[in-house]
This record gives sequence, C-alpha cells and structure tokens, in this order.
Amino acid sequence: MPLTQDEHSQRPVTRGPSEATASDAPASAPATAPRRLSRRKRQTWREALRRDWQLYSLALIPLIYLAIFKYGPMIGNVIAFRRFRPGGSVFGDEWVGLRYIEMFVNDPTFWKVFTNTAILGGLTLLIGFPLPIILALMLNEVRKKHFKKIVQSISYLPHFLSVVIVAGMILQLLSLQGTVNQLVEAFGGEGIPFIQRAEWFRTIYVGSEVWQTVGWGTILYLAALTTVDDSLYEAARIDGAGRWRQTWHVTLPGIRPMMVTLLILNIGTFLNVGFEKVLLLYNPLTYETADVISTYLYRVGLVSNNLSYAAAIGLFQAVIGLVMVLSANLISRRMVGTSLW
Repeated sequence: MPLTQDEHSQRPVTRGPSEATASDAPASAPATAPRRLSRRKRQTWREALRRDWQLYSLALIPLIYLAIFKYGPMIGNVIAFRRFRPGGSVFGDEWVGLRYIEMFVNDPTFWKVFTNTAILGGLTLLIGFPLPIILALMLNEVRKKHFKKIVQSISYLPHFLSVVIVAGMILQLLSLQGTVNQLVEAFGGEGIPFIQRAEWFRTIYVGSEVWQTVGWGTILYLAALTTVDDSLYEAARIDGAGRWRQTWHVTLPGIRPMMVTLLILNIGTFLNVGFEKVLLLYNPLTYETADVISTYLYRVGLVSNNLSYAAAIGLFQAVIGLVMVLSANLISRRMVGTSLW
C-alpha cells in the first residue's frame, strides 16, 4: 500500500556513512578544536612579533641590562659558601659550606645591626607609606588648579635632590651652630648636638626620608584617582553620604589595587634601608642606632676585605626580602583579593 505524503515525511531517514550531514560533525569537533586553537595562538604570536618587531626590540636593552647587572651577579653568591682570597678565583678557592652563615648567626654585632635595620625600615614604612595617600586625597579635594599645581611642585622638588645634597643640608641645619639650634637658643634653650646623639638618628633619618619621598609618591595615587568612576560619587551623594563617607567607601576602594601593589613592593625592600644617606649621616657615636646591614656589609666586605662573610650576610638579607614579598602577596590575595601575581 503506498504511503501518503504525511506518512512519508514522518518516516525516519537512514543514511550511509558517506552521507552524514554537517549537523553530525560536532561529535568529532571537540577532539580537533584544541589543536586548531593552539595552532591559531602560535600563528597569532608569530604574526604579532612579525608585525610589531620594532616595539619588541625596544625591550632588548632593558633585558640585557637586567641580565648583566641583576641576574649575572647572582652567580657571585657562591662565595658565601667558598673561601675567597683577593687575587684568587672569583668563585672562591675552597669549599667551606655553611661556615660564614654560622659566623653571622652567632655574631651579636650582626643581630644588633639587623635590629637597627628592621626598626628604621619599619618606621619608614609605617610613616612614609600612608602619607602620600593622605596628600593625594587632600590634593584631590582642591578645586583651585593654580594652588594645586603650586603644592604639587613644592612637594615634588625634594625628590630631585641628590642624597649628598640632602645629607649636606641636614648636617648644616642640625649642627651646633646650625639654624635649628639657633632657633632653640633664641627661645631660651640650649643647643643640642643632634648629629652626635644616637637617640636622634632615627628621627632625623625617617623625617628626611619622608620629606624627600612623600611628594613624589603622590603621583601614582593621583593617577589612580582619575580612574574612579564619577557615577559612584553621584550615587553616594544621592544616598546622603558626605565627603568623608565618599572618601572611605568610594575613593579608597577605587585606589586599593594601587595601594596594595605599592605596599607589597615596599615590604620587599623592607631591609634595604638607604645605604648612601646612612653612610653620610652616621658616625661612630651613633653606631648604636644608625648602623644598618648595608653599612655593616660595606665595612666588613670592602674595608675589612672579608668578602665571603659579606656575601653570606647579603644572601641572607635577599632571602628574607623574598620571603616577605611572597608572604605579603599571599596574605593580600587571601584577605583583599588583590596581588601582584
């Protein structure tokens, strides 16, 4: 009995293997998709390199600089485990193992220097880190552009002064016949030898460091403030938030990634207290509070010519810095959700 047209349309159609349609193809597509995607990525990378080779070539000089002056000298850390003698091999003459590490671990002078470094670094971080944020928030509220530019220029200027000039200014201002003591004597006080007093060194160092860096540190925060969406401020005003609440709930969360990034970087240089400024300002009378790891390494390594011992201390300092950066990055990622990597 012949089938009607409706029955013929409802009858299932069977096809041979060679008659498969395009709708049947996706069953085997996922197996070849990753290969096609990876091949496309490789071609895209090569095309980008071929198209923008001039831009990539600009990175060659910084990479060569890092390889020669940053990563190359790391090979010299081997003398922390080998005895180095002037005139001998640059990699040491004989293997001594952990001898130099045991020496500074059991050296009370080193731990005194380490304590001074930690205190100076901690005070600089505690005082110097939030001040650029505060100054940037204050400048962000200034509506007179002329006055804002004047304040920015005045706060930036100390950054462009060399450490030698800054140290010379400090020594002149704080000497017995300097401006500060003249003001003290003018109000009936007695002159204070600030430079010769160990208890004054930390105040002098941290104060000069803040004065020299706080203005320059505001540049990044002012740039970050320009990325905050203005609609968030409008919504906060509609909800009745004043300037303080807008700053706390809108401005600070907007620049939080920048704050966290700079904090992690500052923690990484926690023990790298400025060598030049300390060397120019301290003297044997202030070693008790002024002597830091970098100046101790200078005296031990170059003055006393004990380079292996100095290399062991420097390696220990670098390891501590690496651990602090990794820890700060991990804590920031877990608690704040922002990290360097």
